[in-house]
Amino acid sequence: MSPTLYDEIPSLDLADFTGSDPAKKKKFIADLGAAYNHIGFVAIRHHYLSDELSERLYGAIKKLFALPEAVKQKYEIAGLAGQRGYIGKGKEHAKGRNTGDLKEFYHVGQTVEDEDPIKKEYPDNVWPTELPEFKEISLEVYKQLERTGVQMLRAIALYLGLPENYFDAKVKHGNSILRPIHYFPIENPDAVPADAVRAAEHGDINLITLLMGASADGLQVLRRDGKWIPITALPDQLVVNVGDMLERLTNKKLKSTIHRVVNPPRQLMNHPRYSIPFFMHPRSEMSLAALPSCVDDEYPKLWDDITAGDFLHQRLKEIGLKK
Repeated sequence: MSPTLYDEIPSLDLADFTGSDPAKKKKFIADLGAAYNHIGFVAIRHHYLSDELSERLYGAIKKLFALPEAVKQKYEIAGLAGQRGYIGKGKEHAKGRNTGDLKEFYHVGQTVEDEDPIKKEYPDNVWPTELPEFKEISLEVYKQLERTGVQMLRAIALYLGLPENYFDAKVKHGNSILRPIHYFPIENPDAVPADAVRAAEHGDINLITLLMGASADGLQVLRRDGKWIPITALPDQLVVNVGDMLERLTNKKLKSTIHRVVNPPRQLMNHPRYSIPFFMHPRSEMSLAALPSCVDDEYPKLWDDITAGDFLHQRLKEIGLKK
């Protein structure tokens, strides 16, 4: 069966899933599954992140990235493999490439406030003292995006014929990351490598990614027929896409679609772009072995068994964050 070729990503209403109408819930699950089979991306309305909170975080990160280089570098902590705090310009590259992306970013990770032993796996978050409001806003955004992600994973579980709460325990205190990104202005495009881009084509490592509306165009998704199509998250929507861990778990039934952030036209290279994805990870011990329901004679198992923690370690080395 040839894949459906979308000209834009489907827009779905999460209230149809979380509400009390069984018919709407069933349709949401079917539409989500179809989109994730064919293009791997959807736009979601009525999630848990308010416009006001989103605007506050964008305001804070613009101040954060405007800090002097020497100040930002105080928060780039050796030994953390970029998992908390600041990651400097050009430090990360796409898998299979050596040229660094034209971006800098900041990582906010999971906080564990009870006696869950997984707490010792996570380094403490790194907070810039010059911007005290950043901590409160970031932690609240993290909480609301994680809450939204749990609902998305419940819908995915039902689509896959699993119990609705299949992922709940697997993502409780999962190794998720909130990543404010600054695609910094380039005053002289001739001074950067010819093949340098804001974010080279890649698939995300995690289960699902939830993306707040970006400050400018540039995000593109690779369609099944090889055509790149643009995506813009509207202010009231989150773009939610399948990551490599979920693709692996479902033996590629759900597709981790390749995407990129292209450079603007040369005359606009001196304009910044800001973006805030939330990478939803499970706990490190979760097995990514293909679900039995996703393997048969027609679709033989594609990958060896691996845990989420080992897979993450492998990929961080491939993208240059771990040595």
